[in-house]
Amino acid sequence: MNIAVVGTGYVGLVTGTCLAETGNRVVCVDINQQKVKMMQEGHLPIYEPGLEQLFHRNIIQDRLHFTTKLEEAISDAEIIFMALPTPPGADGSADLTYILNASADIARLITDYKVIITKSTVPVGTADMVKEVFEANTSIEVDVVSNPEFLREGVAVEDFMRPDRIVIGTESDKVKVLLSRLYQPYVRQGNPIIFMDQRSSELTKYAANSFLATKITFMNEIANLCEKVGADVDMVRLGIGTDDRIGKRFLFSGIGYGGSCFPKDVQALSKSANENEYDFKILNAVMDVNEKQKSIIVQKAKNYFKNDLSGLKFAVWGLAFKPETDDIREAPAITVIRELLAAGATVTAFDPEAINNFDNYTNLPVSYGQNPYEVLDGADALLILTEWAVFRNPDFNEMQERLKNKVIFDGRNLYDVASMEQLGFYYNSIGRPLANVTSHANTYGHDSSK
Repeated sequence: MNIAVVGTGYVGLVTGTCLAETGNRVVCVDINQQKVKMMQEGHLPIYEPGLEQLFHRNIIQDRLHFTTKLEEAISDAEIIFMALPTPPGADGSADLTYILNASADIARLITDYKVIITKSTVPVGTADMVKEVFEANTSIEVDVVSNPEFLREGVAVEDFMRPDRIVIGTESDKVKVLLSRLYQPYVRQGNPIIFMDQRSSELTKYAANSFLATKITFMNEIANLCEKVGADVDMVRLGIGTDDRIGKRFLFSGIGYGGSCFPKDVQALSKSANENEYDFKILNAVMDVNEKQKSIIVQKAKNYFKNDLSGLKFAVWGLAFKPETDDIREAPAITVIRELLAAGATVTAFDPEAINNFDNYTNLPVSYGQNPYEVLDGADALLILTEWAVFRNPDFNEMQERLKNKVIFDGRNLYDVASMEQLGFYYNSIGRPLANVTSHANTYGHDSSK
């Protein structure tokens, strides 16, 4: 099939590349000339494992193309995907400006029937609004479809190529036949293509992300309670995760969720509920707890250092909101580092992929290292903020030699508490017992009760 993808952000680029991989001819269009030139020259603008190989293969085989000209992208396309930003507005609602403007531009250019698919995460009723834009700008027939993405950064290629389900919002039998043929190669193992109305499809994406965010936040609350009562959140997680009604995934405690989806989607669903005069109490609590959770690790450091961080140097491992991505949007590291700097500390940080994005986005006075150990030199403590694989089995001997103090605040629970105790570290994680190293308590007078 001939396909156009409008927008080459994270979702658009993964979508376009993976659709090309199954033999479709895909033209991706973006207004960012520098980005388009970069892709035309064979360079990816994002880091996503597994994407580069598919990207290069489909360019070489003439199935994947990039342009800044909308008319060129859509002229031969049977299907047009819109993968455009929907950033949160000042009131928390999703800003549909990019989607509605693009819809008007497309409507004025088309000359024959098209299937218009909103791939972006959009509020309930967006498909109706897009349809109205087309009706106001063209007499050409179109079908407007909601087809939300369920891509996890770090495993997005796998998610697209082998989805656990595909959700399509349409009431057109013609579209159902067309999109069943388009997506058939991705569901050969029997996972379902679920057809529903557009509004239910739009709400499905928000409901899924909001539920997962709630699950994460619930476990963070359990972790905080564990620290108060002397329980171990890892044991609680195992105890409830084996219940198949609950499941094992998204039960790891930490310093809060971030990224491009969960924060804005929870906020947008709450806003949509308010607009419909419904007080979504659970979501409001989720947002409140998540913001507070980001600061917990800083409070642990303050308790340990007698509430005075001025003049101290902190090493930070991890800047991205999760491993296997360079995305720092809403990353807990932003909040943590800002609070450390505001308390008079200095920060030196390392991340395998996200340093440039973090530096460009935040412009904070942070020093960066070329490897995990370099940033430890002379540091009063290490803070672990992202669970990259490279941090899971470090050389603890080298860490001891480089750190000024053998102190680790772990926001991702990477290490075994008993092992850290044997190594002589003061090790403070989330929802688990402290490594019982009394010498540090005598030196700094930390508050083990937090």
